[in-house]
Amino acid sequence: MLGNKTVAVVVPAYNEEKQIRRVVETIPDFVDRIVIVNDCSTDKTAAIVAEYINKNNLPPAIGKTDTSSDQENKYNRADNLLKALKQADIDYFIASQIVNTDPATDRVILINNLMNGGVGSAIARGYKWCRDNNIDCTAVMAGDGQMDPAELASICRPVIEEDIDYVKGNRLIHGSARLIIPKTRFFGNSVLSILTKIASGYWHVSDTQTGYTAISLNALNAIALHDIYKRYGMPNDMLVKLNIAFCTLKEVKIKPVYNIGEISKMKVTRVIPRISWLLFKSFFQRLWVKYLFRDFHPLFLLYHFSFILGLCSIPYVVKIISLVWAGEAVSPVTMLAFFFLFTGSFQSLLFAMWMDIQDNERLYKS
Repeated sequence: MLGNKTVAVVVPAYNEEKQIRRVVETIPDFVDRIVIVNDCSTDKTAAIVAEYINKNNLPPAIGKTDTSSDQENKYNRADNLLKALKQADIDYFIASQIVNTDPATDRVILINNLMNGGVGSAIARGYKWCRDNNIDCTAVMAGDGQMDPAELASICRPVIEEDIDYVKGNRLIHGSARLIIPKTRFFGNSVLSILTKIASGYWHVSDTQTGYTAISLNALNAIALHDIYKRYGMPNDMLVKLNIAFCTLKEVKIKPVYNIGEISKMKVTRVIPRISWLLFKSFFQRLWVKYLFRDFHPLFLLYHFSFILGLCSIPYVVKIISLVWAGEAVSPVTMLAFFFLFTGSFQSLLFAMWMDIQDNERLYKS
């Protein structure tokens, strides 16, 4: 426990037979539960973890029981219905199997996904286990050993001591970032960070691709875990979902760790287009859900007014370019129409972004 609160670490693992034992063994003692989600590995990852569980005399894990009454009355019907729905949502996840014979007391829990679903899917399954077991703070550490266990406490403390909903590491603010992070990954990370700022509403966030995070039980209950993006865009999708749920965010400086034996399974040239499209859709999802259905805000109108005017200006841009290319004169009416449409679009966009930044300032904690 940490600060008298329960702590768990979710470890998504796919073909990590060379690293997984070291990851488990180096997780600090204050962690009550280590939930390893084996994403249908084709190597010995599952066997190594199962052997570790069987051979190690693990102390009983500290659990947090749900003290709310299940007996329905006129006051708790809504709470019991919500609780039942969350327990039953296992049907929306990839089929999986808990290997432990006594998961109620084991410190290390092994969950085998019966088919490969992607890193986001594995993390979501681990999140569900922690939510269902009422863990106060749930961190995520990769199964390839790229996250320093010594930094875990600094990741978890804001959740436990400051009531922050979501804490993520930030490698880009570490002095060694440009020297250690491969250039292609640094560039890709920077591009996706900019796009994620716009899509998520957390305008001060950076290093959006880091997976070293901690989340509160309140935040786990606020989002649909089964709906989390299943592959490498998961951290970006999480930020959008958390913002829609009005969750607070804090970043903690962590060191970049590379070349320790990990084997990257991410292809940057394939991932960036997919995540960019995900963020494009997520941006509009955030606008409609957060600023229209849940709590109306004028920025919803300003953003859409800007987009409509921008689209209306495109035919005039094409006409002006084609006339100039042909050496013909552009009529004043065409120029004025383009000028007013473009200026109106640009001004509306600036006002919308300014309102967006101001409204979400309260959710980002420094």
